Amino acid sequence: MEPNQLVSQVEELCVEVGKWMLEQRVSPEAIETKSLNNFVSFVDKTAEEKLVNILHDLAPKAGFIAEEGTGTPNKNGCNWIIDPLDGTTNFLHGIPVFCISIALEINHELVLGVIHDPNRNETYSAVKKGGSKCNGHPISVSKTLQLEDALLATGFPYDDFGKQEEYLKLLGEITKRTRGVRRLGSAALDLAYVACGRCDLFYEYALNPWDVAAGILLVREAGGSVSNFAGEDDALFGDHILASNTHTHPEMLEAIQRYF
Repeated sequence: MEPNQLVSQVEELCVEVGKWMLEQRVSPEAIETKSLNNFVSFVDKTAEEKLVNILHDLAPKAGFIAEEGTGTPNKNGCNWIIDPLDGTTNFLHGIPVFCISIALEINHELVLGVIHDPNRNETYSAVKKGGSKCNGHPISVSKTLQLEDALLATGFPYDDFGKQEEYLKLLGEITKRTRGVRRLGSAALDLAYVACGRCDLFYEYALNPWDVAAGILLVREAGGSVSNFAGEDDALFGDHILASNTHTHPEMLEAIQRYF
């Protein structure tokens, strides 16, 4: 399971499944509700099955941590971490902001990440200690130095409102202190946009490992920083994340910690 040898095959797989995804149409009666505002369709499930079948062939010893529950996690920390359709609500409403996100962890360490945006035909990839790329070209985080010059991305929890009041207060402060805040509806793409410098920071809480795994590696390999809201490195299995171009990280972390 050499990541440098696997990454091109994972990229090709994502492109293939992404093309299939764009051909699908989902009727309203075919949409299932997993929890409040948390939807799933046959596209999510079938895409995940397609991904898992091929990934199992590529790395038979790896388990799976997948949003729709396909496959079984491997307790030794060797797992594919998969979101077959990040941005399902956008997809169901015909909004072209969604993606496929795949990461590989070995010994509990992220070593490979791929995010594919089928609408823009952009494939972001990273291998540990190998840098980050988009469509084969190296990418890097922005050079913005201060929060006042930064463009941020965020998202809002769909069923966890325990910190809603604090989150909205933070949003109010940040809106006044930055160039703006964008809510795209796909955490994986938000992280990819930090990695390539389109956004300077991304923050959100109540996320899952499959939402952020590939994006964490992309940002770090592109020269950025990733932490939880406490400033700790472990943002993969926590429920909150701050990803940045590194320069703006301390200032944003200070703002977050006034509310969390």
